[in-house]
Amino acid sequence: MPELTIRDADPQRDAAACAEIYAPHVEESPVSFEERAPEAAELAARIERYGTSHAWLVAEREGRVAGYAYATAFNERPAYRWSASVSVYVADDARGGGVGRALYGALFDRLRERGFRMACAGITLPNEASCRLHESLGFGLVGVNREIGWKQGAWRDVGWYQLELAPAGEGPPPEPR
Repeated sequence: MPELTIRDADPQRDAAACAEIYAPHVEESPVSFEERAPEAAELAARIERYGTSHAWLVAEREGRVAGYAYATAFNERPAYRWSASVSVYVADDARGGGVGRALYGALFDRLRERGFRMACAGITLPNEASCRLHESLGFGLVGVNREIGWKQGAWRDVGWYQLELAPAGEGPPPEPR
């Protein structure tokens, strides 16, 4: 199998590919709670914003984006600033080949470098593949919001998963960078 390269996303270079990968998750499944797939310009703005504050990475194989992973603020309240919400999306034809696992590994390393200590993921249920991926990487289920979102004609549950990136330590932690 050709080599997989993981790198920082570039808003101009990668936004269209990320939008193409993401669109089916928005339009054809309940996985994303967005109701309209964002266009490349919106994804470019997100890459710029989250790539600076947290991280946005792409996996590339033979010059083509095979998937992406990113982190955002978990919650806007200041005491949450050491925690990040994480997501990963893989192109249909690249699923099952370790792309999501490789992206998450690189994303978690980046978050650790930047001083984050907790990764949080919300998964629309049921979603066996995503739950298996997260659990295999050490995430634990910490709760379920029942019937929390309306998507594709039904109320959907969201499972909340958490992964400790770094131990809590004693006293106040250094600021994330």
